[in-house]
Amino acid sequence: MSDETVLSDPGEMPLAGENLREYTVSELSNLLKRAVEDGFPYLRVRGELSRVVRHSSGHCYFDLKDDRSVLSAVIWKGTFARIRVKPEQGLEVVCTGRLTTFPGQSKYQLVVEEMELAGLGALMALLEARKKKLAAEGLFDPARKKPIPYLPRIVGVVSSPTGAVIRDIMHRLADRCPRRVLLWPVSVQGERAGGEIAAAIRGFNALPQNGIPRPDVLIVARGGGSFEDLLAFSEEGVVRAAAESAIPLISAVGHETDTTLIDFAADKRAPTPSAAAEMAVPVLRDCIENVRSLQQRLLRAVARGMERERRHLLALARALPRPDSLFALPRQRFDASSGRLRSALFQNLQRHSGRFERISSLLRPRIISAEVKRDRECIADFDARMVRAFRHRVRRAEASLESCARVLDTLSYRAILARGFALVRGPDGELKRRAAAVASGEMLTLKFSDGEAKARATEGPAARPKRVGFFRSKAQGDLF
Repeated sequence: MSDETVLSDPGEMPLAGENLREYTVSELSNLLKRAVEDGFPYLRVRGELSRVVRHSSGHCYFDLKDDRSVLSAVIWKGTFARIRVKPEQGLEVVCTGRLTTFPGQSKYQLVVEEMELAGLGALMALLEARKKKLAAEGLFDPARKKPIPYLPRIVGVVSSPTGAVIRDIMHRLADRCPRRVLLWPVSVQGERAGGEIAAAIRGFNALPQNGIPRPDVLIVARGGGSFEDLLAFSEEGVVRAAAESAIPLISAVGHETDTTLIDFAADKRAPTPSAAAEMAVPVLRDCIENVRSLQQRLLRAVARGMERERRHLLALARALPRPDSLFALPRQRFDASSGRLRSALFQNLQRHSGRFERISSLLRPRIISAEVKRDRECIADFDARMVRAFRHRVRRAEASLESCARVLDTLSYRAILARGFALVRGPDGELKRRAAAVASGEMLTLKFSDGEAKARATEGPAARPKRVGFFRSKAQGDLF
């Protein structure tokens, strides 16, 4: 009997009295596992997620439940990384996978390979929960919004390079105010779209100042589409990248009635990509007309100011006296002073002449001669005193010098030589102060007061120490 036959129909099993085959627990578990996997090879199950647990190994375990039953499910680590909808508590989803058993706990479970939200209502609930979460973090706070620059030099665009969106933006910019455009090509729908959009926003912000020109404003744009097509612009990573952008950002996703979460995080929301281009740059003709209008206003304001100052100056001039009356009195004073100048000069000359005559009368030769004679007598007296003082100073200096000379003669070695002593030097001129320093047969030089003599040193029979240096000689040739 085969294993399949035993489990195919319980009614055909032998009676209690007949011989029954015995199964081990593992054999029975394997038979049940094969039967479940063969009976349900691939299926879709709809239910609500509960008890969602992400294990440290990377696998995700959860339950699928409805109002009456609960089904265990698992998503392996490799599958979890590629599914679009991540399991969250309370979501209603449709899971696609295969049914199997877990022999270790004698229960069956669903191995999930794909997961999607169950209908539009679940998607809306997911987005609403995500919106509340991000709003609680302050990502949608109006105080964080940055103003759009009035006339940006470079416009950065994050969009698909093949769609009509980039052509509409370029056409609108060319019509209004031609600007340089940098396009960062991304996918605008699909599994990779969210990551590429977030990377593009951060990439524009990370551009160095001295490399590729950094845009002054960013436009994240996509054309219209279904609600599911626009989900990439509501992903959490995209919203966070838009909120973190240091460059002012304009979101232009879908049509005017479409709303994504990036619209709340962006600094400005445009209903269409063309409207985003209009928000990014002004109309060049309007700018020119505005400049001209400001120029005319400036010219008129300057003209009015000059006219006002001219009238004020005329009013001040009327308050001033006439030039003739202003200088009449000084002129009269000048004429009167010039008329008195001649007589004043003549009177001053006469006064100085009289004073000079009075002083010259006091200067007589007899007075000058007496003064000169008196000064000569003083000079002669000073000269005689100076001669006497100089002679006295010279005599004192001579006496001091003679005293020093006598002391010097007393202390000089020549005086010692004159008293009968001699100075002994060796062959090399070294002074011999001790007898022990003189070697036998050594030639010595003896210096006397009246000259020098040569002698050879000999050792006497008594072998007593010899006096070398200054000593008194008994006879001219008797040295030792």
